[in-house]
Amino acid sequence: MPSSHTSSTSRAPWRRHPRATVLGTLAAVVSALALVLALPGATSAAPSSPQAPQPNPPQPVKPGEAWMGAGVQMHEGDSTDGSVPDEGRRNLVASVHGVDVSSHQGNVSWSTLWNSGVRFAYVKATEATSYKNPYFTQQYNGSYNVGMIRGAYHFAVPSSSSGAAQARYFANNGGGWSKDGKTLPGVLDIEYNPYGSTCYGKSNSAMVSWVRDFVNTYKSLTGRDTVIYTTTNWWKQCTGNSGAFGSSNPLWIARYASSVGELPAGWGFHTFWQYTSSGPTVGDHNLFNGSMDRLKVLANGG
Repeated sequence: MPSSHTSSTSRAPWRRHPRATVLGTLAAVVSALALVLALPGATSAAPSSPQAPQPNPPQPVKPGEAWMGAGVQMHEGDSTDGSVPDEGRRNLVASVHGVDVSSHQGNVSWSTLWNSGVRFAYVKATEATSYKNPYFTQQYNGSYNVGMIRGAYHFAVPSSSSGAAQARYFANNGGGWSKDGKTLPGVLDIEYNPYGSTCYGKSNSAMVSWVRDFVNTYKSLTGRDTVIYTTTNWWKQCTGNSGAFGSSNPLWIARYASSVGELPAGWGFHTFWQYTSSGPTVGDHNLFNGSMDRLKVLANGG
């Protein structure tokens, strides 16, 4: 495995830190997420004609409105209450807390999230080859300016254009990478289709080819291996549980439960875990599977 993947051997022992202090910090993080991400437009004027927050988005979602986990929430549900589950608590010392946001969160108060303990953020940049997040600049630069390590993600729509075309669109509209120590590699959000057919009308082999086309093009443009965000159930159904990417592409697993559970074929461990999704208005909660030092290594290309 390349060193950009973070294994469990990098985790610090739980016993080195008082449980009460860590859980107290956790409570502050969760409270701040619910408060800040529920208040779009709180820090500056909104761009013209943004997508209004949708507590209960229509089915199907309109083009451009998909967020990281939109399809997951529709197909697998979320019975969690937003708190870090038991597995996350056991490894909390070595699990850096982060958020992912899209246009639904509007202008985010990043300083409030930073003060609560959030240390990384992923921002939706693009979708297909026609949509750009109108709040991207405030969200991407704002998280960086308060000290967070940040990155961008692309919501894939494989039925609309090729993987190469979408990778180019992403890299040219916010998904690029620079070795500044605070920019994470781009993410391919490949999940249940919120607009129609679960696998976007593609066979298993065609989907694997599409993903390969995307990640190869993105690497040629940026020098970085794409992080792949998905769920085990979708990956099994739509790629035939392909093991083709586990040795090169870090895994961001979405599973809204008390543990990460079974991973897709090819990956022995996850790099990020989205453990709950409260929908587009509140935003999503994530843990990095390693220490802050290891997150910095990932940002630097190691």
